[in-house]
Amino acid sequence: MNLRIRIADDEELIRKSLVKLLSAEGYEVDAVGSAAEVLESVRNDPPQILILDLRLPDGSGLELLPRLKSLEPDLKVVVITAFGDLPTAVQAMRQGATDFIKKPYEMHEMVLAIERLKAGIARENQLDAFRRGELESFLKTKIVGEAPAMRRIWDLVGKVSKSEATTVLIEGESGTGKDLVARAIHFESARRGAPFLALNCSSFQEQLLENELFGHERGAFTDAREPKRGLVELADQGTLFLDEIADLPSATQAKFLRFIEDRTFKRVGGAADIAVDLRIVAATNRDLDQTVKDGRFRQDLYYRLKVVSILLPPLRERGEDIQLLIRHFLDHYNEKFRKRFTSIAPEVQEIVRSYRWPGNVRELRNLVERIVLLEDDDTLREDHLPAEMIAEVESVPRVLRDALSARGEGEGDMPTLAEVEQEHILKVLDSTDGNRSAAARILGISRQSLIERIKRIAASRGAHAQDESIRARLLR
Repeated sequence: MNLRIRIADDEELIRKSLVKLLSAEGYEVDAVGSAAEVLESVRNDPPQILILDLRLPDGSGLELLPRLKSLEPDLKVVVITAFGDLPTAVQAMRQGATDFIKKPYEMHEMVLAIERLKAGIARENQLDAFRRGELESFLKTKIVGEAPAMRRIWDLVGKVSKSEATTVLIEGESGTGKDLVARAIHFESARRGAPFLALNCSSFQEQLLENELFGHERGAFTDAREPKRGLVELADQGTLFLDEIADLPSATQAKFLRFIEDRTFKRVGGAADIAVDLRIVAATNRDLDQTVKDGRFRQDLYYRLKVVSILLPPLRERGEDIQLLIRHFLDHYNEKFRKRFTSIAPEVQEIVRSYRWPGNVRELRNLVERIVLLEDDDTLREDHLPAEMIAEVESVPRVLRDALSARGEGEGDMPTLAEVEQEHILKVLDSTDGNRSAAARILGISRQSLIERIKRIAASRGAHAQDESIRARLLR
């Protein structure tokens, strides 16, 4: 990395010595001798690093610092101050200086200070490149969905992104795209230039999780040889995405609630409060309301996270979005694997419409990826599909026959698949004596999803039902 360095010092001998020293180290170096010159030079031709003597003939470097940083916010400033004038150096750091060196100093001290800044600039450049890559990757990820429920979701995402909301809760079954929604909230907001950091709460033991979130000070525990910044600190000005929030240990829940309340925290083993400004997006595939009732999640934390709530529908409730998603993933993996799938056989279209998709969009994406990778064809055919998927869908006629037999209807009056589903839900509710949480577990859906289905059944059948037993089963 070829860094440009400028020296601002009123002593000509020091200027020449530093120019010679740093030029020999391979840096591009120039020098000025006054406050007016350094201000003008930064305005017209900013360097990456400025070595600034705080005592210049026409002004104080301390007063100059805020003006320099306003002109060039990324400018790294090493201030030179007289021996013993530590309070001035501390004040300079607060006003934007990156490092300070006390006079008199050895030349190797200056070289080491520049090397530290060089390493820091390299890390920042890597991070900037990573963020740009993340943004480009997100922009290339087409958000597919025309179902009314998904349109409402993306309308809400747009509003949340532009709002000042600092806590968002995303709920939905596994594979419904909660991480994509979290990224959309970040990258469509004013925070897009700052980090988006993600943590799966189920991946760490309690002590490790706290360390991952809040960091630690040197000596906090046996192996803590250096201080470490946690994710809440690294995500400052950006977004922290906490997946599987229901798995947050109870002790960590209490500490995280305190952090959410005032946006300050202490590193593990630390005494100083550190303040940050970030948006927290939490996600869960569990019924968090029931988890609270079961005593496994703090109610106050639940309500604090649920300032804005987004509930993602399962894929089986998104109708023709399934076809759109298949075509989207076919295009994506055709390009990636250099294949030529261009159409979907009619029997496949029928199967994917009838299949339950327990893994939701993730399952669909993985299926299409596997087919495109392994098969050499231009049409997605039935024999490309897993046997267990076909077997499940082929069981639908048996369910229909069972429903006909139970209702005493003839083959000429076949019920729709939606009617069979409604009958099945009612039977499961009967078997659980109306316990909706138990019924949802048997059905393999979330409690909220079951409640929404019950509302639809009530609207279509219960509200005007001649059979009072249906109304009773729905309303109890």
